Amino acid sequence: MWRKRLEIKRIKENSARMICFSKRRNGLIKKARELSVLCDVDVAAIFFSKRAKLYEYCSTDRMAQVLQQYQSRVESEKNVCDTETKLMTDARSSLEEKEKMLEEEKKHLNEIVEGNICAKKEKVVIDLNIAADG
Repeated sequence: MWRKRLEIKRIKENSARMICFSKRRNGLIKKARELSVLCDVDVAAIFFSKRAKLYEYCSTDRMAQVLQQYQSRVESEKNVCDTETKLMTDARSSLEEKEKMLEEEKKHLNEIVEGNICAKKEKVVIDLNIAADG
């Protein structure tokens, strides 16, 4: 026998909503406990009801310890992201400077090549004049 598929939307009736919250909260806590035992991990779950009542589960003795571990991890990842962002910005600036230098060098080389082409044309004209005189 199959269960009826529940459409995920807000439950309008208050008592039904509170019953659903209680059952689903307990189900999530049960799953958190199972995850903690099966996988040997620290798990913390925090719930606030509509009336701001606090419900919590922690697989260790101290919720504060798990929250501190979470907070320090978030801060260290933020620092890593900030460092990576700075490195990427510095690399971009360096590449932009190198690009400018290459563009200037290309311009300079084009001027030299154009100068050589003009000089070769003049030399050919001079050589032809000498050949015509001789």
